[in-house]
Amino acid sequence: MPLITRDSLLTLEGYAKVRPEMRAEVMAHKKNRMVELGDHVTLIFEDEKTMRYQIQEMLRAERTFEEAGIQDELDAYNPLVPDGTNWKATMMIQYSDPDERKLALANLKGIEDRVWVQVADQPRVFAIADEDLERENEEKTSSVHFLRFELDPTSIAAAKSNAPIRMGIDLDAYRVESMTLADNTRAALAVDLS
Repeated sequence: MPLITRDSLLTLEGYAKVRPEMRAEVMAHKKNRMVELGDHVTLIFEDEKTMRYQIQEMLRAERTFEEAGIQDELDAYNPLVPDGTNWKATMMIQYSDPDERKLALANLKGIEDRVWVQVADQPRVFAIADEDLERENEEKTSSVHFLRFELDPTSIAAAKSNAPIRMGIDLDAYRVESMTLADNTRAALAVDLS
């Protein structure tokens, strides 16, 4: 997938005109890219469209129109666009009760490294987590992580041939056994491997 460039972004005024339509389109797009692993972990597989929207939203929220600020947003979000050999996802750990969340995040240290995908009968591929900065400390993990699943050529070919894709989490404190992705999600992820 091509990276997002300064020249391809809308101006603040241009974005304001199309924002409602773009938001609706991106929210519908994300539905096919969302995977729930158990009751408390959700992955959103990112792509050029989701990251373009995120950049435009950040520029709007911060009223950024200067080149340096725009470049900062591009530098922050372009690494989350898959490059054809991987899938990239935002992982959110969600507990509505603050006390339960605090306890869970302490018990789930290392979960970000134990999320896996498997295409057909190929070996499981464990996530490479938080390449931009460490989001875990000695007391707890973060509620948000950024994951990359780097695929070998055989897995890529299988995914592009509509082979099943399974996911899970291999952590004693939060184990999710192999679950097969729905066809709409599998198809959306296969596009990322073009």
